Amino acid sequence: MSRLLSPPFRTAPHASRREALRLLSLAGLTALLPGTAASAADFEAFVQGLWPQAQAAGVSRETFETATAGLKPETAVLAKPKAQAEFTISIPAYLGGAVTNSRVARGRAVAAQYEAPLARAYQRHGVPGEIIVAILGVESNFGVAAGGSDALGVLATLAWKGHRAETFVAEFVDALILLEKGYATRGQLRGSWAGAMGQPQFMPSAYLKFAESDNGAGAADIWRSTPDAIASIGNFLEKSGWIAGLPAVVEIRLPDNYDYAAYDLDFARWRALGAVRADGAALPASGAASLYLPTGAQGPAFLISDNFEVIRQYNTSDAYAMSVAVLAERIAGRDIPLAPWPKTAPLSTAEVKEMQQLLTREGVYQGTIDGKLGRSSRNAIHAWQLAAGVQPADGYASKAVLARLKGL
Repeated sequence: MSRLLSPPFRTAPHASRREALRLLSLAGLTALLPGTAASAADFEAFVQGLWPQAQAAGVSRETFETATAGLKPETAVLAKPKAQAEFTISIPAYLGGAVTNSRVARGRAVAAQYEAPLARAYQRHGVPGEIIVAILGVESNFGVAAGGSDALGVLATLAWKGHRAETFVAEFVDALILLEKGYATRGQLRGSWAGAMGQPQFMPSAYLKFAESDNGAGAADIWRSTPDAIASIGNFLEKSGWIAGLPAVVEIRLPDNYDYAAYDLDFARWRALGAVRADGAALPASGAASLYLPTGAQGPAFLISDNFEVIRQYNTSDAYAMSVAVLAERIAGRDIPLAPWPKTAPLSTAEVKEMQQLLTREGVYQGTIDGKLGRSSRNAIHAWQLAAGVQPADGYASKAVLARLKGL
């Protein structure tokens, strides 16, 4: 599992729950919240202090007491590093681990085994089967590595001592709602170190919003039913804005005289500028498309569409979205990338932070100084390169760009 919060995870708590947390604090329980001197012995008191929020959400006292009886803090999750591989290693290195020949072969076998559920998901949601299978592969290795942590204990621990208390309090209450409504048993609430569960690695809030059974009847069993996991992923992507018939990523070749001034056009304009698909097929007729050069102008070139951004709703990392898109292409029998990756020396987290600070000073970056490379940093580098007359203006965070920003 790769995650921000973990897939579909990234749902902010409702305003009413934030207010409830504020009232909880006013009620004298602030000493038990994360960031205070509370000790592990206070964990049980903290959990019991969440009862007003659970009650307000419709959880019965019986469900609350049964679910939290004997709940222990999962202290190991507090030692997990905050840095995520999706943001801290190069795209080629990340893809090398996420898109292996064995995973491609397994993905093709899964696609064949579940051809009928994938066809139903496509009919309902317009999402190609290879995309859904690729997400299953990246998230849980096709369901065999969904995590064995007690999700309720993890969520309570992160709410108690984590750095995003309100979010995890809301997820903890949502997990109780799953139990209250009979969508899951207490034993099924197993998942990752961040609380994501089942084959699609849904957070409880994502389950409540997007989980869907393959047969359209009953609660979706995303833990044991691959058809239900398939339907749920399709529903998530559709509701996140998936555009049927539009590829997420297309590898291209740019014309030799391309000046790198334009990054965000549509497929028709890219075609007019002389861009062609690397595999010789036709570019899509329409749709927004941004140039993406993961290793700079010397490496493979891609056009990423609005559907790439939809995949990023699952996980906001470019590396994650590329791994899903590339794995899906290979499962479908399309080789990508055709151009070789060049040897590059990726920046360290500290160097990326320094670059972000320098780009902020230059007035082209307004994002967080977090050491994570993504679209905001890439666009800022591109804007600075154009303004400074640096060619090629490929938006690539290289050591040469950092040195130039530092005036070396």
